[in-house]
Amino acid sequence: MTSQQQIWIQSFVYVTLISLCLYSLQTLISSKLLLADLNNIIIRKKQPSLPLCFRSDGTFKILQVADMHYGNGITTRCRDVLATEFDYCSDLNTTRFLKRMIEAEKPDFIAFTGDNIFGTSASDAAESLFEVFGPVIESKLPWAAVLGNHDQESTMTREELMSFISLMDYSLSQPNPSAGNTDEHPPTHIDGFGNYNLQVFGALGSPLANSSVLNLYFLDSGDRAIVDGIRTYGWIKESQLLWLRGVSKKLQGQTQDSNEILGTLPLPSASPSLAFFHIPIPEIRKGPLEAIVGEYREYAACSSVNSGVLQNFVSMGDVKAVFIGHDHTNDFCGYLKGIWFCYGGVFGYHGYGRAGLPRRARVILMELEKGNKEWMGVERIKTWKRYDDEKLSKVDEQVLWDIGSSR
Repeated sequence: MTSQQQIWIQSFVYVTLISLCLYSLQTLISSKLLLADLNNIIIRKKQPSLPLCFRSDGTFKILQVADMHYGNGITTRCRDVLATEFDYCSDLNTTRFLKRMIEAEKPDFIAFTGDNIFGTSASDAAESLFEVFGPVIESKLPWAAVLGNHDQESTMTREELMSFISLMDYSLSQPNPSAGNTDEHPPTHIDGFGNYNLQVFGALGSPLANSSVLNLYFLDSGDRAIVDGIRTYGWIKESQLLWLRGVSKKLQGQTQDSNEILGTLPLPSASPSLAFFHIPIPEIRKGPLEAIVGEYREYAACSSVNSGVLQNFVSMGDVKAVFIGHDHTNDFCGYLKGIWFCYGGVFGYHGYGRAGLPRRARVILMELEKGNKEWMGVERIKTWKRYDDEKLSKVDEQVLWDIGSSR
């Protein structure tokens, strides 16, 4: 080997070592800089316009979305659709339906009543939740959700799911209520995750602009349980009902204060409330329902335990209507002891249904009473459904409650 070749080899080795050292140094420094940048990044949750309040036209509209059963998006196929629809049908049809409903109805608030994701078909719960609530977040509308019996079957527990949902943009969901939400001593433990209430205030510029005129209760009805060795669905527990009674008592006191502000009695003894949860109560299955609007296609799949939810609602006096899911082909409102219990009907294309039967959504409209010159308290609660067909057909419009029946 000549001396020139030796010099060339030595130079090559020297340059290679220098390059490796520089690369290692750059990698170490850049990773630390990157970590430093990440540590300094503050991601703030985007908040909706608050408080929730009625529009200047005296209305407040809620879109109920029941049983989306979202999986993994475009790779998750539809269930129970016509053979001609199957090849091009996926979770994206569910997303498209939600966007159409938001555009058509322009709701003030959206309530998701459980089985938002179908756990066994969702390989990553967080990713699926972003897809589920994506259209609502894009719309910047306030929204809230409860869990069904399938949400936790993916990669998150029920507690983790509700915590995650509560942190999403424009979400008003809460994992559980704070101790300050009731005048009574709250129970040391409240069963479930996703028990909370939201207040809706009067129209801006009206005497009740700073007063709650409508309340929205959200409850966790659980998933599955074993009772006397037999598997059954979950139910709303006594600790939840204790909290609920305390909130109702507090709100009725606020209603009396509002009446004093107005110097008259245009409001009922308690401002109306609505309740949202997933699994129906046993009385819906047992009946008899005093009236039905819509289609009763399958028996209510409820718990074998009757925890007294209906009795509590009746004794509280403020709950005028309840909105549930779970039984996909049911879309009726049934009347029980002065309260309407309304199914949303299956919304999602990956949930079971019936081929040829359109997916559907429920809309709830509250209207304020018009005083001499100003908007007063809630006068009427109405509802209807829309099908995911070419025209978003509107069906089964009905009045659920009217203030005239409460005076």
